[in-house]
Amino acid sequence: MPPSTEELLERLLAGIERELPRGIELRRRLHSQPELSHHEQQTAATVAAELPAPSVTVAETGRMVRVGPAAGAPVAVRAELDALPIAERTDAPFAAAGEAMHACGHDVHMAALVCLTRAAGELGGELRVPLLAVFQPSEETYPSGAEQLAAGELAAQAPAAVVAAHVHPELPWGTLALDPGAVNASSDSVEITVEGEPTHGAYPHHGRDPILAIAEIVLSLHAQVARRIDPHGPAVLTVGVLEGGSTENVIPARARARATLRAHRPEDRAILRRMVEQVVAGIAAAHGCRASVTLEPGEPALENDARIIARARELLAAAGLAPAPQWRSCGSDDFAFYAPLAPLAMGFVGLDGAEGFDSRPLHHPEFLPPDGAVAAVARAQAVLYVAAAAEVADAR
Repeated sequence: MPPSTEELLERLLAGIERELPRGIELRRRLHSQPELSHHEQQTAATVAAELPAPSVTVAETGRMVRVGPAAGAPVAVRAELDALPIAERTDAPFAAAGEAMHACGHDVHMAALVCLTRAAGELGGELRVPLLAVFQPSEETYPSGAEQLAAGELAAQAPAAVVAAHVHPELPWGTLALDPGAVNASSDSVEITVEGEPTHGAYPHHGRDPILAIAEIVLSLHAQVARRIDPHGPAVLTVGVLEGGSTENVIPARARARATLRAHRPEDRAILRRMVEQVVAGIAAAHGCRASVTLEPGEPALENDARIIARARELLAAAGLAPAPQWRSCGSDDFAFYAPLAPLAMGFVGLDGAEGFDSRPLHHPEFLPPDGAVAAVARAQAVLYVAAAAEVADAR
């Protein structure tokens, strides 16, 4: 007789507890030896050596391993392998040297998933639904590891659900944010180029000024977000790069801006894309300039499955976690690329107030979750796996 949902979670949590010393040591090793996107070979090998069964290489530098029953659609649990191109500024004894660091918690996520996978491997056939541990490469840049897996090796596994947990410094320690619907935004990158006519700064009437045009474009784009998008739907435009000219007394031939567009709703994403084209073309023409817009589509919005989330919330107390206040952000994650394969669920593990944690935002050179985060993330992953597995079992 297979264990009940509650019994399965209890056994997994007990197994995770036994694995934690090894998991914390692994987390420190991973943190001290970060690798950037598309180059995670050693990271993947380090993880693979700790897994309870042989893994397979996926998406060039990732790993995947299945535990539990040999038959049946698995629940995939994802962790990310890659680091960021940031020089670490912590004084941790296991701090990374060089120009890369795990500034987004990926080292914690990996170590936690190893703990969960080893605990699940001990149960073997007692699992009603296989667990597929996915150690995904290249979350932080394009081409996305998730997009590659969704079109390749993970699609071949036909998962019944895909789940994940991610640390977050703005949520209270001991809590897990589990909310249905859109919890992360879509993300598109835009490059705007304005071509004018160069001239001496003392004789502006002889030229056409792309600096003035692009400055007005930047202001108008920000203003138009507030006028084109229903305020009930989160949407953000950010211009992060503005370039043009080489000296102060010359009107240059061109100017360039780069921006990101973020939205929770697909219809708002489409509006933002059209808006950029219209604003850029109109303002450039008004200045006697020519303009082009190049858009690079990124991640879709991340939609959490309502049934998995509801089931997971029922299990939080048994895992020693409390529900966080409702949490939705305009951050984006390539986890959303898995949506065509199966229902998705991502939870956000709070760090604020944890002993030994100095509050820093994600991607900060001093961001360093405490070792206790390995246990918190592993418990969150266990809750999400068990909740998704229960939904799969009920649907049979």
